[in-house]
Amino acid sequence: MTDSYETISTRLDGNVLYATFNAPPINLIGPEVVRDLVDLLEELSQSVTTRVVVFDSADPDFFFPHVDLTKVPEYTAEAARAGGPGDASLGMLFLKLSEMPVVTIAKLRGRARGAGSEFLLACDMRFASRENAVLGQPEVGIGTPPGAGAIQHLTRLLGRGRALEAVLTSADFGAELAELYGWINRAVPDAELDEFVAGLAARIGDFPRDALIAAKAAINGISLPTPVALRADAALFQQLVRGEAAQQRMAALFKRGFQTRGRTELDLGDALGDFEAVD
Repeated sequence: MTDSYETISTRLDGNVLYATFNAPPINLIGPEVVRDLVDLLEELSQSVTTRVVVFDSADPDFFFPHVDLTKVPEYTAEAARAGGPGDASLGMLFLKLSEMPVVTIAKLRGRARGAGSEFLLACDMRFASRENAVLGQPEVGIGTPPGAGAIQHLTRLLGRGRALEAVLTSADFGAELAELYGWINRAVPDAELDEFVAGLAARIGDFPRDALIAAKAAINGISLPTPVALRADAALFQQLVRGEAAQQRMAALFKRGFQTRGRTELDLGDALGDFEAVD
């Protein structure tokens, strides 16, 4: 499997596929990224050779900052191709990622917020640069709860109190705190991250495929959220993201350079904390 997509470049090394996201200018999750991800997951579901997939980003500052909030209907329509109109949401697409018969590893440098964090949470494992990784769920600060799995995954991984802290503050979390809370598997020194992940992926990739799939399925049966819960979160996000409060706050963010490479996106947690209180 060495096909290249518009926003994903792939490289096969033995039983390990490396998939690198590259969607300039800042790797927003828009219709092109979702289209490519749907196609890649479909290809992976039919592969009998790939045992491990390592996801990373070509942009050192942004893994996925969040969705493209100007194109919610467009990327939602692309997500529907993975499961039909009844499952037209990133949450259900990411559930398909979690259930893939391959081991998925996210290697994080830069910012993964909103649906970017939710993509990482849907992967089987997450390893982040200690110096150069940021995670966050900014949705509540914008005016809507997360809608693509963060509520489900973070509550399971972090516990109730820390999940509420992560979601309700809309703050940025560095890799060391994210590791302490359980958001990621490990924070690794940046200079060691590539070698560490490559070694881990190669080790897993050499094990029998049937054993990997069976073990993953068993753990998934204990730990993954239900489709019903994910659909409910997606519906609430779709409702509130169109609401007056969210639209007003997004308009204010766009005036500050939202969705462009600049201080607002680099320090989004701080930018959201600067807003005045709203009903």
